[in-house]
Amino acid sequence: MFAFWRYGYEGASMSVLMEATGLGKTSLYRTFGSKEELFRRAVELYHEEFLAFRERALAEPTPRRIVEKLLFGLAELHGDDSTPPGCLETGGALTCGPDNEFVQKQLAANREAIAAMLERRLSEASGNGPLPPGLGVAETVALVVTVIQGMAVQAVNGHSTAWLRGVARSVLTLWGNEASSSATD
Repeated sequence: MFAFWRYGYEGASMSVLMEATGLGKTSLYRTFGSKEELFRRAVELYHEEFLAFRERALAEPTPRRIVEKLLFGLAELHGDDSTPPGCLETGGALTCGPDNEFVQKQLAANREAIAAMLERRLSEASGNGPLPPGLGVAETVALVVTVIQGMAVQAVNGHSTAWLRGVARSVLTLWGNEASSSATD
């Protein structure tokens, strides 16, 4: 997982994957069947180990709290010094050429799934609190998913967790002076 996270799908060569898994080429193929299957399983593990906070964020009661928890959780993830910078999925998608269209499709489907969950939750939660003035649910979702992907790219470019938190705080100003949680520190 960390090899794909650091190098992307195409950049994670067989030698990198063999070193990361401690397996020889034959054992790697015997265990996982293919590089594609190893990547699919790495993405599953990434979701389980590093993206579980998204469920908690989506369970928040108001649109602002949902976005706040999501963006601050991603700032922590993307800027964490104990993991590669950025996002395994965003990085994997950006570095794929036409020969690996299946990877792009898998990662696009994952992005569409979180966007759909966010849209559903913002629609449900909009009765508990406002959306940013002048924005509907679809526009808010488009903004948030674009910011999420941008934060991942900026983390790879060397921006710190503190800088990413500043991006999250900037997005939250769209709601005005509504009280925020401790996540904004």
